[in-house]
Amino acid sequence: MTNAIQLLKDRYLKNIKENPTIYVGIELEFPIVNCQGEATDINIAKNLLKRLIDQHSFEAEKFDRVGNPIQIKSKENEDRILFEVSYNILEFAFEKATKIQEVEDRFTEYLSVIQSILGEDDHELQGKGIHPFWDKNDNSPVQSPRYEMLMQYLSMSKTLKLKDLHSYPEYGAFICGNQIQLDVSKENFISVINVFNQIEAAKAYLFANSEFPDSSWNTKIARDIFWEQSMHGILQENAGVNLKDFQNEDEFFSYLSKSAIFTAKRGNQDYYFFPIPAIDYLSHEKIKAYNLSGETVELTPKQEDFENHRSYQYQDLTTRGTVEFRSVCAQPFDRTFISTAFHLGILANLENVQKYLQETDFFKKEGRNYKQLRQKFSKKEISRSAATHVRNFANDLIQLAIVGLVARNNGEEFYLKNLIVKEKEE
Repeated sequence: MTNAIQLLKDRYLKNIKENPTIYVGIELEFPIVNCQGEATDINIAKNLLKRLIDQHSFEAEKFDRVGNPIQIKSKENEDRILFEVSYNILEFAFEKATKIQEVEDRFTEYLSVIQSILGEDDHELQGKGIHPFWDKNDNSPVQSPRYEMLMQYLSMSKTLKLKDLHSYPEYGAFICGNQIQLDVSKENFISVINVFNQIEAAKAYLFANSEFPDSSWNTKIARDIFWEQSMHGILQENAGVNLKDFQNEDEFFSYLSKSAIFTAKRGNQDYYFFPIPAIDYLSHEKIKAYNLSGETVELTPKQEDFENHRSYQYQDLTTRGTVEFRSVCAQPFDRTFISTAFHLGILANLENVQKYLQETDFFKKEGRNYKQLRQKFSKKEISRSAATHVRNFANDLIQLAIVGLVARNNGEEFYLKNLIVKEKEE
């Protein structure tokens, strides 16, 4: 039997280049909001994509079960606009770019058109990490197998009455992220994952934007709880902050092998099942699984099922030769590309950032439990001394990112000019 770790290596290392050109891949999600404070009218949302096809340079690429376009593609480039999980969330998935400004220019153009169309029916996109009227919305999944499977899988937490998990399995229908993918090499991908995992506390401090009013959660980043205390987080290696630094490739893939496989395809049918660590998956003779009609079947695990593997770690090695950074909430429109620039600058100055992280006082004062640090510095209130520690840490990282961006010579340091945090701003 082929080793699970080798299957994961085959999947995730096949497209990593030795010395890649650094491209910027950006995905932005935003809630479609009814300005009257009521539920989003999903017919207005569906009509938006139809209008973009009819009146602008887009073509339909994917459809839901009843023929509505759910993903459209620009006729001029590889940009895509789509519904993410539900019809209440719109995602922009941009063609990889050589510099941030290329994406910002197109986003600004798209946003102007979309806000005009939505405004005719008193709706708009908003730069928030959680849909403000999530509790009024129809949070049903987009009518396509992928999203229906995902929502049914997440709902297993209620079906199985798993008490350690939160009671919002539909959260995927109303949370929004600001994600970036950057090219990595076989030589540096471990360092990239480690470095960005170590700075999650600073990212929480700088980019928190998803308070959840329906709970007593003491956090400005409810997205973390939604991910980590859902079916995705039952296996702690599967979601969120990595629990450790990795010394080498083998150690990383050993950790990744403890992440989950929870879905498989047989023919045209999608199935889901209770999450199984990838390392154990092929040792099962049979798995109790469910189809989208709720019927129970027994599946025999196959090596090909590893092609459906994906983790939900905040530093996520992809099959494209990139690392995707997933922990940042959707940002206000005037801050949309600041986190992109921050990540890009850190990568461009990686060696100096590594040296800084080895020596910084922040970890001497706060420790190196990266998961707990992110939780601590995403709280609604933190002590004055802790605020000083994380402010200094974040500002040092911003300066290092600026140096990296200046070295790229694309003028991207402009995005970070106002990010430095002063004491009076806290």
